[in-house]
Amino acid sequence: MPRPSSFPDTRAHILATGEQLVRHKGFTALGLTELLASAGVPKGSFYHYFDSKDAFGEALIEHYFAIYRQHLAALFADDTLGDSRARLIAYFERWLAAAECDPQLHTCLAVKLAAEVADYSEPMRVALDTAMQGIVAEIARAIGAAQADGSLALCAPAAELAEQLYARWLGASLLAKVSRSHAPLARALQATRALLA
Repeated sequence: MPRPSSFPDTRAHILATGEQLVRHKGFTALGLTELLASAGVPKGSFYHYFDSKDAFGEALIEHYFAIYRQHLAALFADDTLGDSRARLIAYFERWLAAAECDPQLHTCLAVKLAAEVADYSEPMRVALDTAMQGIVAEIARAIGAAQADGSLALCAPAAELAEQLYARWLGASLLAKVSRSHAPLARALQATRALLA
């Protein structure tokens, strides 16, 4: 088993390993022994960084969404994708494309955890709610930018529209996972394009 010092950032390594395991089997089904064996770190390393499995879950959510928001902000700032509306559409196109690359539909950690941890752990539920609200806020900023630059004529409040879109896509992701079909996501993209036309 590799020593923790062989990883430049043991905490980040545990989180990355945990993310992959949680995507495939869920949070509650993941045992600490399996996580540590997969990460190649001793139990002491885990408890050095996390007080409990729930604390690990909170950190996992925060870590995942911090990276997700960075990618989202970069996407919405990428002028090579076109105007603000085009960047907004590109976000949802990439959501579908990511799902199409994963036949088991393990791509969205938010979908995987939302129903599972909402009743399991209040701190994890709060962390997930806060993180999801952050994504909605990023989408709302992108909608506001598209309205401001004239690429989106829809005059609905940006925050409400962002919440509607995110809810539509989370729901479509859940349906896609249950049906093992990308069709709900393809329909969500079609509806999103029509709404943002």
